[in-house]
Amino acid sequence: MNIAIVGATGNVGRKILEVLEKKELAMDNLYLLASSRSAGSKINFKGNDYEVFDLETFDFSKVKITFFAAGGKISEKFVEKAAKHSLVIDSSSFYRMDPDVPLIVPQVNSNHLNNIKKNIIANPNCSTAQLVLPLKPLHDLFIIKRIVVSTYQSVSGGGKAPMDELIEQSKSVLENKKVNSKNFTKQIAFNAIPHIDVFADDGYTKEELKMVNETKKILDNKIDLTATCVRLPVLVSHSESVNIEFEKPFTVEKVREALDNFEGCKVIDERSDGGYSTPIEAEGRDETFISRIREDKTINNGLNMWIVSDNLLRGAALNSVEIAETLIKNNFYGK
Repeated sequence: MNIAIVGATGNVGRKILEVLEKKELAMDNLYLLASSRSAGSKINFKGNDYEVFDLETFDFSKVKITFFAAGGKISEKFVEKAAKHSLVIDSSSFYRMDPDVPLIVPQVNSNHLNNIKKNIIANPNCSTAQLVLPLKPLHDLFIIKRIVVSTYQSVSGGGKAPMDELIEQSKSVLENKKVNSKNFTKQIAFNAIPHIDVFADDGYTKEELKMVNETKKILDNKIDLTATCVRLPVLVSHSESVNIEFEKPFTVEKVREALDNFEGCKVIDERSDGGYSTPIEAEGRDETFISRIREDKTINNGLNMWIVSDNLLRGAALNSVEIAETLIKNNFYGK
C-alpha cells in the first residue's frame, strides 16, 4: 500500500499528514509531491524526514491511493494522469459535480463508493462537509424540506496566504498603520466580508452555490437550500447558523439524541453562558460540534442550530483520509 500526497507542503496537505499519523493508516511507502519550487525540501512524518518530489515528473504507477490537496488548477492538469494508475481522492472543486465522480462524506453516503467509474473520488467543500454530517441523521428521521444556512468562515479556507494577511492586517490596525488587502476584497481584520469566491449572474457566489449543489448530490436532490457565505477574521474553523424545515414533527430531545449518537457529531448545548462551541474550541478537533439547538416557532416543524468544525480537518484532511479508510476496509468497493 503506497500513498502519495499532492500539495504536501500546503495547509491541507500538511493536515492530511497529521491525520495519517494519528490514524496510523497502514502504508508501505509515502510520496510527498509539490511544485518544482518545493521539490527537494524535507517534511517530517513519524520522526523521519521525507523528501518532497516534483509533481511534474512523478510516476503514479508507484502508488495505490493519491490524495490531491493542491487546488482546482492542479487537479485539472494532473488528476486524470494519476487516476490511470491509482485511486485519486481530490479535495478541489474540479470534479465534485461530475456525474461520474462520487462526492463522499463517508458517514453520510459511503454507499456511493459502489459506483467509482473514473478512479476518482471527490471531497466536498469544507462548509458542505460539516453541514451534511449533522443533517444526515435528522433527514433520516424527519425528512428535510428546506434549509437556510449562513456561514461564518475562517480565512484558512483560502489557504496560508490569507491567514498570514489576517495577522498582518490585525497588527497594522492595532498600530494605526495603513491596511492593504491582497487576498480579500476588503479589509478582513476586525471586519466581516459577505463574499467568498466569484459572483454568479443571479447574485449568489460560487461558494454559496457549492453548498446548494453539493448538499443535493451528497444527501438528497429534493432538499431546497439557500446560503449566504461570510468570511470572518478567524484563523481556523468554520461556523454555520442553520435553519431547517422538516416534513415530519420532531422534538428537540430526539434531535439531540440523534446527533449525539451519529459518528463524527458532538452536541455542546447547555443553554448557559459559554455552553456552546466556538471556532477556537473546534480547532484541532475531529468532531463537528452542534450547539444552540432550538425550535423555530415561526414555521411548522422548524429547527435552528449552530454548527462549528475545523475546516482544515473535517472539511478536507480528515474526510479525505476517512474516504481512504473506507476504501481499504471494503477492498476498494463500498458496501
